[in-house]
Amino acid sequence: MSLSFSHAHSEGSGTTEVVAVLIAITDSRARVLTVDGGKLLPNGPLMPLHRSLQAGVRQWVEEQTKQPLGYIEQLYTFVDTNRRNKDGHALVYVSYMGLVQEAMIQEAMVEEGVLGEGQSNNPDSESSVAPFSSKSSARWRDWYDYFPWENRLLTETNSAQITEKLKQWAEAATSKSERLKRLQRIYLCWGGDWEQDSDFEQVVASGDSHSSSAKEMYTKWVAEHALLRYEMLYEAGLLPESPDYNSSKLPKNWHQVIGEPMYYDHRRVIATAISRLRAKIEYRPLIFGLMPEEFTLLQLQQSVEALSGVPLHKQNFRRLLESQNLVEPTGNSSQTGRGRPAKLYRFRFDIGLQSLLMDSKLPKSNNR
Repeated sequence: MSLSFSHAHSEGSGTTEVVAVLIAITDSRARVLTVDGGKLLPNGPLMPLHRSLQAGVRQWVEEQTKQPLGYIEQLYTFVDTNRRNKDGHALVYVSYMGLVQEAMIQEAMVEEGVLGEGQSNNPDSESSVAPFSSKSSARWRDWYDYFPWENRLLTETNSAQITEKLKQWAEAATSKSERLKRLQRIYLCWGGDWEQDSDFEQVVASGDSHSSSAKEMYTKWVAEHALLRYEMLYEAGLLPESPDYNSSKLPKNWHQVIGEPMYYDHRRVIATAISRLRAKIEYRPLIFGLMPEEFTLLQLQQSVEALSGVPLHKQNFRRLLESQNLVEPTGNSSQTGRGRPAKLYRFRFDIGLQSLLMDSKLPKSNNR
């Protein structure tokens, strides 16, 4: 069956599906597990044999990807009005986020005989093969393949092209008040230096007397607004998943600017997980569920940066780790270059248990 990005299909009599966003960090890259050539997340219908939603999501993930699940939590419940069952009812799907380590999936593939010893599921690796089988086509993908504008670690981004198109969308509003609201949303979600923007002062003046606070809010990039940015692009018809999308009105390189599309609303589900995880790593040490048993402080910092998409200040990061007493040295070291070996650390699990009831925070971004 050929699918389009806003495909309306009728399949079965069920009305509920479960969808999983599995996240891993490999070589300091934030990754998500996909199926169907990277166009879908692991998913499947909730059936009577499933005792719970979690049981359903675990079954479909393990069946489609062979990936064992550890920590998972429920995200949001979506109604996909573009999809109908055979009785004409819209499909509801319940999304979950899971934190895993990519090594687990490679081990499972070796056990299943899909990968040989020494082969890798990393598409950048010289020894990589087609992951799993043609039946499941499970594959890890860098999440910035789908959300390139969220990666603020790059010296150059395409945000200017995106905000230019969003400004045109704001100008197309049917009323002055709607135009103003759209501009406010653009400035709040996308941040940046708006001083040369002719509309900026008007938007600031439209608020209350706290203009300095408004300017700070409008110019600040907030990493956890990933879902808000995605939904704005969808509403403006700038994503292939949007019913208002018209590629003929966009630059030829727009697909590079906007990232890879996915079927149904699955890219929106990933955006939800990104926002949730970016917000939670500031007050709960969930990052350690993605780290190997031993790691260097540089690896830990690079992993946090991979998730947040923004650079961290090295000294501030390490001072905060020390003050929160989250890690402890293992006595081992790692030699990765010509310099002196780097000390290896591990997460203090006693602190991890306590931090579930405390606001142990990881460092915030070094905003530019």
